[in-house]
Amino acid sequence: MEGTRHALAFFLLALALLFCFADCSGHAELSSTHSNGRVQEERRNEGVATSWCIAKPSTDDESLNHNIDYSCRQKGVDCRPIQPGGSCFNPDSIISHASFAMNLFYKSAGKNYWNCHFNGTGLIVTQNPC
Repeated sequence: MEGTRHALAFFLLALALLFCFADCSGHAELSSTHSNGRVQEERRNEGVATSWCIAKPSTDDESLNHNIDYSCRQKGVDCRPIQPGGSCFNPDSIISHASFAMNLFYKSAGKNYWNCHFNGTGLIVTQNPC
């Protein structure tokens, strides 16, 4: 019974995190251009755009803060949206902010599974948050 509650709690938290990305994530668009080679290239990249990195719900606050600090120091990661007054500051929770920063790092580093490891605190999801 307790395992079922933990699984349900994990699912609901993961779903909530996905929704927090809805306003802050870019959308990958596929062109309908049929020029030779272009559609084939876009199809090959299509799978890359279908995963996101979020913080595991069981992660302690110290590790989440470390993940934010690490991610936000990396080239190509702009964490201004999760600063007070930023467009993704709300929900104002450490797990939401960490998930945002971790996902930006994951995207900027190439969306490899190891770019979402974060010492075992990252989780790759394939459900589109939008």
